[in-house]
Amino acid sequence: MNGKPMNLLLVEDDAALAAATRNSMERRGISVWHADSAPAARALIGTAAFDAAVLDLRLPGDSGLTLIAPLRAVYPDLRILLLTGYASIATAVDAIKLGATNYLPKPATVSDILAALEQDEPEADRAVAAQPLPVDRLEWEHIQKVLAEHDGNISATARALQMHRRTLQRKLLKHPVREAPTDAEPR
Repeated sequence: MNGKPMNLLLVEDDAALAAATRNSMERRGISVWHADSAPAARALIGTAAFDAAVLDLRLPGDSGLTLIAPLRAVYPDLRILLLTGYASIATAVDAIKLGATNYLPKPATVSDILAALEQDEPEADRAVAAQPLPVDRLEWEHIQKVLAEHDGNISATARALQMHRRTLQRKLLKHPVREAPTDAEPR
């Protein structure tokens, strides 16, 4: 970005994916700080002059969406990319409203990630789910949105959702329902 060396914060809980991404980025001359959880990422905020951040949507017991506001507070010009295996229109809209520069569905190559970080606006035709989502999936996305609105505070989120805290914690530990493949996708 702008020809100068880039400092990137990578927030990804999948150790193998994080290592591969980090190695590929470092081969391109990019300095990478890795965090495998939202608390670990929050601890890194302010410790380096980050130019960009790549945030996984689904983190253990948290959402990458909750990191956007604290990152923006310290780094107003930071390029923020939400990387998710569970891309939907609602998630993309929430990420952009919260201050992400762009979003990208997984799987994504390092070239895809770097190209998305360079863009000022998300691609209007980026592939996201166009058909209605299953109810379980909508519930999961709503929980992620409310969690982000409450800065990752599980107790406050549970109160806002009128849900018992332990029930919310169990739901956060589950992976969301994957969308069924369309006729055009391989099964």
